[in-house]
Amino acid sequence: MTTPATLDDDLFDLYDEYCHGSMSRRDFLDRAKAIGAALGLAGLAACRAADMLPDYSRTQQVSFTDERIKATWVDYDSPGGNSGTMRGYLVQPTTEGPFGAVLVVHENRGLNPYVRDVARRAAVAGFLALAPDALSPVGGYPGNDEDGKALQRTLDRDRIHVDMLNGAEWLRAHPSCNGRLGVTGFCFGGGVSNHLAVEMGESLHAAAPFYGSPPDLDRVGEMRAEVLVHYAEDDARITGSKDAYDAALAAAGVEHASHVYPGTRHGFHNDSTPRFDPDAAALAWERTVALFRRRLG
Repeated sequence: MTTPATLDDDLFDLYDEYCHGSMSRRDFLDRAKAIGAALGLAGLAACRAADMLPDYSRTQQVSFTDERIKATWVDYDSPGGNSGTMRGYLVQPTTEGPFGAVLVVHENRGLNPYVRDVARRAAVAGFLALAPDALSPVGGYPGNDEDGKALQRTLDRDRIHVDMLNGAEWLRAHPSCNGRLGVTGFCFGGGVSNHLAVEMGESLHAAAPFYGSPPDLDRVGEMRAEVLVHYAEDDARITGSKDAYDAALAAAGVEHASHVYPGTRHGFHNDSTPRFDPDAAALAWERTVALFRRRLG
């Protein structure tokens, strides 16, 4: 039963449902208001729900004009993908390369400003970073997550995986890459990171998925990358798979580590919503960069 003390918990659960399903923004806000109505707090619930929606205007950590990096848009061929061509956001350090390369994979709504910022953070850390936009075949990220989520549902997921695999291969062959490749991603992108660790075998050297679905556990033995898995504590949908995935990695002899961040929710690294946990996000990113520096050079 909802009480004032549990209102935010119920709203966060509703927001998670909104993020990962077909619920519209209007339905999300209406259902939030209904949750609060039983307490006479419909207005407060609606306000808090509105505050949970992403606000990218206040969260940029690395500017695209930062003198330490150079950011540009690139196109690459993607045979077998959703349209045969893809677009991505390429960021590299302004220091002399070659560099270890990192593929950065977005959530289930296209290449939004948060994930582009993560690519810039990776470049500041010394890596050549590519963040592909899975929505390229349907015009690219539309400028808001609501429409981006709807567009991504129209695309074939297996073909998105092919588009990301082709992006990884394009990045690994880039003249500024030293031949060593890592991948990180968030939610949907975390699942893609796990998938690529299976599909790419020796071509991938490190994977750092954030709260993503595990790969086919029967294929974990095909992994050659070192795997670092980040979980939120209050995220039963994903964290419930941790023990089985850990066991499969251990049985296959895959070098790996996994961390559950106390008190966090799904999406804790995304600094555009109230699910953001700055301490956990900083620690997880520090661990991710350390992995990439160790494995990618």
